[in-house]
Amino acid sequence: MSSSDITCEAPSLKPLEEALTELLNSVTPLSRPEHRPIQGALDCVLAEDIHSSIDVPGFDNSAMDGYALNIDTEQAETGQEFKVIGQAFAGQSHQGAVAAGECIRIMTGAEVPSDCNAVIMQEQCSLDGETVRIEKSVSPGNNIRRRGNDISKGDSVLKQGQRLSPAKLGVLASLGVAEVQVYKPLTVALFASGDELRSPGEPLDAGCIYESNRFVVQSMLQRLGMKVLNLGIIKDDPVALEQAFLQAAGAADAIVCSGGVSVGDADHTKNVLAKVGQVDMWKLAIKPGKPFAFGRVQGVPFFGLPGNPSSAAITFHQLALPCLCKLNGELSESGMSLRMAAPRAIRKRPGRTDFQRGVLTYSPDGQLQLEVFGQQSSGMLSTLAAANCYIKIERERGDIAAGEDIEVIPFDRWMI
Repeated sequence: MSSSDITCEAPSLKPLEEALTELLNSVTPLSRPEHRPIQGALDCVLAEDIHSSIDVPGFDNSAMDGYALNIDTEQAETGQEFKVIGQAFAGQSHQGAVAAGECIRIMTGAEVPSDCNAVIMQEQCSLDGETVRIEKSVSPGNNIRRRGNDISKGDSVLKQGQRLSPAKLGVLASLGVAEVQVYKPLTVALFASGDELRSPGEPLDAGCIYESNRFVVQSMLQRLGMKVLNLGIIKDDPVALEQAFLQAAGAADAIVCSGGVSVGDADHTKNVLAKVGQVDMWKLAIKPGKPFAFGRVQGVPFFGLPGNPSSAAITFHQLALPCLCKLNGELSESGMSLRMAAPRAIRKRPGRTDFQRGVLTYSPDGQLQLEVFGQQSSGMLSTLAAANCYIKIERERGDIAAGEDIEVIPFDRWMI
């Protein structure tokens, strides 16, 4: 395939990968740490490294209910008997020595006495008065969770820039950490532009449509833990747009607008943006979503999304969201990507990276299978709502035959 074929659809458009690199390089994390109790830190971004001040667990403990044995040989054999001299429960340790050939009754999580070197589960032994007879051989170290085998004192546990998931909060709790330093969430101003747009619940005049892009974008922003300043629908009027931009720049850390970034007579965003700020990027080699814009208003990053619903959602997800995460101090993470055979022929023109929508499921015999939707219009939101993955087709590729290798990207938690 010649270079002219590769760019035949849009020779002047910036490739997606180049655009994303430029976008990420153009934003610097806002360093605004604040302290929060861990109960209120879910999905916050850490503003500090976390090192453990303790061992976890803090003592040798039993992995199960049974008997802690003092074995003075390489292995206790089936039929060997031990004298029970005490007991230990979680939070109630056994006090005193345990001699060779002796044992104590022990519960899961209870501290194993220093004299004991193995635990046998209760189902593998029998009790006769104060004597335990083991029914299965056991070796020193069996069923003991050693001090610090999860986390050792001084270990690096969490990194600055990591998002606090439920499991990470649990780790903090296990270290006795009650409060953490996190980055203050971004405030993102959001509005849509278009005379034809109406909000849900309003009468739908002739030639008008209900506006949906703000609801998609606001939902993703809320999942990111960011605050949303929803400015509503702005008419296709340069004065109104200028006022909206200035209001947003004065109150938010970033601005997201959908609509008005194409080349129609009523698409004023570019001119207004050039007047009150700067335009750094305009139109990309991506489908859907070519009319994507990036710039700044009084220094505040601005992301201009296309008006078509799927285009707006996909460009926000693929371009704006990673930049907002970096602006919020979050470390970038690579998403999951699969290589699969195309289940059917897929039409595509070279020139733009294509994000088609599809569904990953399991067949009755447990094999992963892919369905690629026949309808891929940028104006259709229903297929995006029904999808759980992208089929990402490289910019230079054209039509794909059934069975050809393709890249499949499962939706992350921001989209699904």
